[in-house]
Amino acid sequence: MREDYLHYLWQFQKFDLQEMKTVDGAVVSVISPGLHNELSGPDFLYSRLRINDQEWAGNVEIHIRSSDWYMHGHETDPAYDNVILHIVWVHDVDIFRRDNSPLPVMELQSLVLPESLDSYNRLCAEDHVKWINCEKELPDIDDFVIDNWLERLYVERLEKKSSLISELLSKTAGDWEAVLFQMLAKNFGLNINGEAFLSIAGSIPFPVVRKVRANALEMEALLLGQAGLLEKDLEEPYFLKLKEIYLYLQHKFALCRKGVLPVKYFRLRPDNFPEIRLVQLAAVYCEHTALFSKLQKCQNTQQVHELFEVRLNEFWNTHYTFSRRHTARTKKPGKKFLDLLIVNTVVPVKFAYLKSEGKEAFEIVAPLIEAVAAEENEIVKKFKTLRPSIVKDALRSQALLQLKKEYCDRKACLHCAVGLEILQQQPHF
Repeated sequence: MREDYLHYLWQFQKFDLQEMKTVDGAVVSVISPGLHNELSGPDFLYSRLRINDQEWAGNVEIHIRSSDWYMHGHETDPAYDNVILHIVWVHDVDIFRRDNSPLPVMELQSLVLPESLDSYNRLCAEDHVKWINCEKELPDIDDFVIDNWLERLYVERLEKKSSLISELLSKTAGDWEAVLFQMLAKNFGLNINGEAFLSIAGSIPFPVVRKVRANALEMEALLLGQAGLLEKDLEEPYFLKLKEIYLYLQHKFALCRKGVLPVKYFRLRPDNFPEIRLVQLAAVYCEHTALFSKLQKCQNTQQVHELFEVRLNEFWNTHYTFSRRHTARTKKPGKKFLDLLIVNTVVPVKFAYLKSEGKEAFEIVAPLIEAVAAEENEIVKKFKTLRPSIVKDALRSQALLQLKKEYCDRKACLHCAVGLEILQQQPHF
C-alpha cells in the first residue's frame, strides 16, 4: 500500500461515501475534499467537511497508519494545527494536535471495494517483467485522453528545460542572444559533448563573440582554442594560423579556460567530431547577426534549417581533425541534426522567451515542433510496439521520453492520466 493511493481515493472520492465515519463513530460527509497540496504541509488544503452536525473548514492529512502522524512529527508542527480530519488506511493509535485536542480519524480500508484495491495492486505493483505497468491496458485508452496527456507532458518537459534557460539568463544579465549561444553550443555537442560545449560557450563572454564574429578565422580560433583543440604541436599551416590568432585573442580579451570540460571522441561518427561541430557553430555566428531575433521570426522548420545551412572553410572539406586528411566532401549540418536543434534548442528557447513576455507560448511553438519527425530511440520504439498510433511527431516522442522517465520508471501511475483513466474504469460505489 502506498500513500499516493489514499490521496487518489480521497481526491476522487472513490470509496463508500454513505458509510463514512470516524473511528469514534461520528458521521462524516464531504462538502469539498480540498486542493491536493504538492508542497510541504498537509496533503489537502481548504477542505470542507461535516462531522455529525458540525461543519468544518480546514486541511486534511493522509497516512497509511495513524501513528505516522507522530513518526513525521506533526504533533509539534504548527503547519498542522488546522487539520480537521486524519485519513488513514489502518488506525493504530489515537491522535492529538499540538494543543492536545483530539483529532478525528477516519479509516479507509473498510470503505474501499476489494475489486478497486485489486485493480490498484495490479496496476502499481512492482513487476520487473513489465516494461511499464500499464502496457496491457495502454492500447485501449481513448485517443482523447492520450493526446491531451502527451501535450501536458510536453509542456512539462519544456518547463523543465526552461530551468536551465532561466539559469543562463540570470548569468548573462538577461541577454537572450547570449543564452541562445550557450544553448546552441550545448546541442551542437549532442549527448557526448553537450556539457563540454556548454562549458566552452560559458567561458566566452558574449561581447567577445559579437566583436570577433565578423572574421571567420577569429571565430573558429575562439571556439577551438577555448576547447583546448589548438594546444597540440602540429605543422599544419591552417592549424598554426588559428593557433596564432587564438593566442592573440586570448591575450586581448583575457580569456580563461578554467572550468572548461574536455571534449570526447569515443563512439562519435566523424561528422560529429568536436572540431567539425565547433567550426559549424562558428560559421553560423559569422553568417548571422541577431540570430535570436531571426529565430523568433521563423514560422516553420524550413526557415530554421536555412539559418543553419552554412559552408565551412575549404580546409574542413578534407579534414575531420587537423591531423587526418580525407577525400573532399562538404560538411553542412544534416537534416536530422538540424531537427535535433529545433527540438532541443530552438523550441525550448522560443518557449521560454514567449512565456517571459506573457504570451501563449505553447500554442505558438506547437506547430513548429509538430512539423518535426519523431525521434527514433529505444523508448519511442517500445511505445510504438505497445500502441503504434501513439507517436506522430517530435512533440509526442518528446512527451513519451518525459512519460517514461518521470512517471513509468518511478511507478507514479496515480499521477499519470493513463493510470487514472485505468483506475476510473474499475468498479466503484
